[in-house]
Amino acid sequence: QVQLVESGGGSVQAGGSLRLSCAASGRIYSTNCMGWFRQAPGTEREGVAALRTGGGSAVYADSVKGRFTISQDSAKNTVYLQMNSLKPEDTAMYYCATGGCGAYNGAWLWSSVYNYWGQGTQVTVSS
Repeated sequence: QVQLVESGGGSVQAGGSLRLSCAASGRIYSTNCMGWFRQAPGTEREGVAALRTGGGSAVYADSVKGRFTISQDSAKNTVYLQMNSLKPEDTAMYYCATGGCGAYNGAWLWSSVYNYWGQGTQVTVSS
């Protein structure tokens, strides 16, 4: 059983930065993906960024490329999402997730890949 706990959300003005953390407990395999998703009220959950714990390049949604960076600290079993140049449209509940994923990174931002989810942390960006 895997448990994920997000932290680091909050309120920030446009142009500001936040760093989200996701602490994982339980067995995370090197073939697992760790992903960040977000969902604003009335919208579908959107994949934001993901990486494979065993290594390789991360993937990002076009809407956050160049502004967000996903990283991991394997020793701490923690994944981070550094968010810079935040915009009001980044306002959402952000979720961390993990699941087994293949080598095809085009699927890493699909929520169907993931079977463990955190409770979410709210990010609010004001203009």
